[in-house]
Amino acid sequence: MSVVIPVYGGEFTLGSVVEEIARFAEPSVTPDGHRYQVIETLLVYDNGRDRSDETIRELADKYPFVRPVWLSRNFGQHPATLAGMASSSGDWIVTLDEDGQHDPADMAAFLDTALRENVQLVYAEATNPPPHSAFRNLTSKGAKWLFATVLAGGATASFQSYRLVLGEVGRSVAAYAGSGVYLDVAMQWVSGEPAVCPVELREEGDRRSGYSLRRLLSHFWRLVLSSGTRGLRLVSVLGVVFALAGLGYAAYLVVASTTGDVPQGWTSTMVVVLFSTGAVLFSLGIIAEYIGVAVNMAMGKPPYLIVGDPADGPLGSRRPRPRP
Repeated sequence: MSVVIPVYGGEFTLGSVVEEIARFAEPSVTPDGHRYQVIETLLVYDNGRDRSDETIRELADKYPFVRPVWLSRNFGQHPATLAGMASSSGDWIVTLDEDGQHDPADMAAFLDTALRENVQLVYAEATNPPPHSAFRNLTSKGAKWLFATVLAGGATASFQSYRLVLGEVGRSVAAYAGSGVYLDVAMQWVSGEPAVCPVELREEGDRRSGYSLRRLLSHFWRLVLSSGTRGLRLVSVLGVVFALAGLGYAAYLVVASTTGDVPQGWTSTMVVVLFSTGAVLFSLGIIAEYIGVAVNMAMGKPPYLIVGDPADGPLGSRRPRPRP
């Protein structure tokens, strides 16, 4: 197994997570009797807000199975996960968070589920409420329901950041995924129907969540744009609905004019104009977002860029600079 952990704010939590993983760096056996071993843990530094980079270097010096992966700038959780998957070498890839809410001991159950059900992708299915606010949990469920029933047409909504994927599938997705793609959508394009494994989520470590409301909305919008062209089809449906509504309103005015009961004033007209104009502009915005994604991919914008340790390069301070 290769374990991939995107790191943004893990200065105080990452050490305990890696310490737990260290137990499985030796050959272990799953409850179903399958032998497995964590051969590497890739800590992908996403240029966060704290001293996580120093924590990564200390862990790499302490544990031989820890491999740092350095990104050129902050790209986000999904691109950082893709970078770690692209750098992995295990038969299976496990992705988990840096905050300690995912128990590494559940990796064995993930593997049993994958082999028992003959699937390439397994997601954690929480048996307890996630350790977030009630509002965030509710909106998360709503977004996943919208994706599964409206946008993706039957795709599974049981996805989260704790997952197990077949190594060659994960590396292929990391190699071919375009800029702005939602990771779980991309994996379901190629892996077939995933399975779920029940786990109990733990409390997050003593740190503030890295997801503000703006980041969460951006996350959801990436999910919408990555789910295919159904968003554009919904725009077409919206146009048909407003056209029919316009015909209905016109028929009403014709009938009203024959009876002499023609509406007076501009109130109803202005309401229709403003509402329809808003719908048109909203539709154009959706189309523009799709065009933007296509333009970024056509121009070759990378979803991530792996570099060397900044502390060992020209921008760092570890290597002494030659005197002029």
